[in-house]
Amino acid sequence: MTDRVGIVAVAQTAGAPSDENFYDLAFRVTRRCLDEAGVSRDEVGTVVSAASDIFHGSISCANAYYWEAVGAFMKNGTREDAESLFALGYGAMRVLSGHHETALVVALCKGSENPENDTLTGFFTDPFHLRPLGVNETSAAALQMQCYQTRHGVDRESCAAVAVKNLGNALDNPLAHRKGRYTVDEVLASPSPAHPLTELECAPKSDGFVAVLLASEKRARSLCDRPVWLSGYGSAVDTYHLGDRDLCEGVLPAAAARAYRMAGIQDPAREIHLAEITEPYAFQELLWCEHLGLCEPGGGARLLASGATQRDGALPVNPSGGVLANNPYVSRGLQRVAEAFLQIRGEAGERQVSREVRTALAHGTHGFCGQCHAVAVLSIE
Repeated sequence: MTDRVGIVAVAQTAGAPSDENFYDLAFRVTRRCLDEAGVSRDEVGTVVSAASDIFHGSISCANAYYWEAVGAFMKNGTREDAESLFALGYGAMRVLSGHHETALVVALCKGSENPENDTLTGFFTDPFHLRPLGVNETSAAALQMQCYQTRHGVDRESCAAVAVKNLGNALDNPLAHRKGRYTVDEVLASPSPAHPLTELECAPKSDGFVAVLLASEKRARSLCDRPVWLSGYGSAVDTYHLGDRDLCEGVLPAAAARAYRMAGIQDPAREIHLAEITEPYAFQELLWCEHLGLCEPGGGARLLASGATQRDGALPVNPSGGVLANNPYVSRGLQRVAEAFLQIRGEAGERQVSREVRTALAHGTHGFCGQCHAVAVLSIE
């Protein structure tokens, strides 16, 4: 068995709609990742794919359609549904078991060929009580936002400021789907899909294919001069029904605590140098920062106002633009890992932060109001 798992290479595709088909995009991102690591398909021990084939892939038969394209034909492999950061943990466990020296984790989503996200998320609800009401992810998030604002006295301007920051950061990210220089007033004046949310505070529907190559410690050192180590990982799942949950609490603190304990982190606000957080709705970046221990409960707006979460701040959050700028529904968690990897290695190009990054956090979430969460802590020696 190996003591730890390293990330040796990543590859991503752009979020804007592409004329390339699903199969070709899956092949291209896989090929680029393996070429970056200098390994052949034959050297890959196992493959874990993250896809939601029927809902967010418009295909059936699970992973049968793209299995050859991601180099997995005749290999030991498996598939994880819905949130790709769970697939990272799955792949890491396969390496840690000692059965595989390398694991290729691939996340696939071509939003441009799918129905609107909320058409699909409406099917998350139970068919008897909530689905006839038209409840979907955005209407549920609007309820959560109102709860958050009321409980902590957070104003609309603070929530909109997250969109201003992230969409501005995305201007320097060539892979971002939505980007632009906006004012708080412009964000608040955009159309409202569900009060109090506005369109610019909601993530778009994006394309996105991501590949990450994991390796045992010995193999990682032979493939890469500066591996990025998966030093901590945790996940948690909340109860299914919205009415059974406190929408301002949730299970993210539990997932984060597991990841921090594994990584030996005692003070995340000081020891985490950068965070890539999955924030499908602007206010959730504030709430998730609180739940991740990056500030005190109710302090997300103050953390943002202090400038700490800006790209040149003490704790940059979503320097890539985050999910507000690029939202390949299934791939977005693994995309956070790829972005954190690039920041740690100083390879993020124009979106590179100004401070040194030795420890970064990647976060993924799925389900209404953060029903489930995964947290990964990445570090470099």
